[in-house]
Amino acid sequence: MICGVLRYRSATDPVNDQPLKGALLLVLGEGLLAVMAAMIKHLSDHLDTEVIVFARNLFGLLILLPIIASRGGFGQLRTRFLHLHMIRGFTGVTAMFCFFYTIGHIALAEAVLVKMTVPFFLPIVAWLWLREVISVRTWLAIIGGFAGVAVIMDVSSGSVNPVMWVALAGAAIMSVAKVSIRRMAVSEPAQRVVFYFALFATLFSALPLPWASTLPAGSDYLWLFAIGLVATGGQYAMTTAYQIARPGQVGVYNYSSVIWAALLGWMFWGETLVLTTLIGTLLIVAAGVWNLKSR
Repeated sequence: MICGVLRYRSATDPVNDQPLKGALLLVLGEGLLAVMAAMIKHLSDHLDTEVIVFARNLFGLLILLPIIASRGGFGQLRTRFLHLHMIRGFTGVTAMFCFFYTIGHIALAEAVLVKMTVPFFLPIVAWLWLREVISVRTWLAIIGGFAGVAVIMDVSSGSVNPVMWVALAGAAIMSVAKVSIRRMAVSEPAQRVVFYFALFATLFSALPLPWASTLPAGSDYLWLFAIGLVATGGQYAMTTAYQIARPGQVGVYNYSSVIWAALLGWMFWGETLVLTTLIGTLLIVAAGVWNLKSR
């Protein structure tokens, strides 16, 4: 993510804690990412997912290059972990395809809600890959979160929308991408991780382009550039929030993305949340907040 070019402060440094400002920035960042999702949904009416994903990554890379050049230059990009960067790029782009496809085929708030299950996959992937111990509290939060997803997907009816499975697969794959960042955290600075993701994401997302049946035209290019720009602004806001406040102080405001998405879905597409979605939302948010408060 482009936000990573900013320098991270120590998570244990209380001197610069600004929880109110951090919370506002996090709400702003989630709002901008919800706007990005709404623009993707708008373009999904007539553009293939392959085109939108590639443009998102290409414009993100182009925006990132001058930032890196002004913050230490390109000499800092030498790495011994190219294979891990490639894993992160491939899994991140695969998850992006799933998420963008989901946005175009179900209600905006539902797509964002299923994406919010990434934190419940993360401990499982970290346990399998990095042998990290999962606490009982976290296991209970995982169970509660997935119970919420089951309610949203209405699994008891026996006729789950296949798009929901795509969304859930995307969340699982995204958790692999995020754990790969933790695997590199000891030796790889944030700006290096960000650059290689942008680079490999652009390259990998270009591979399916020959199968795309639509091409951007006219104002589509402005919309695609706006997606990259808004996504960058949202990620900067969210990164700054976590620089000036601890995750335990402001992490709960990540769930504001659901409110933003529901509002935008209602305003532009007349989408409303059914009772099962509302109940599932409460379960997911409650499980996430409960686990977050333990940190």
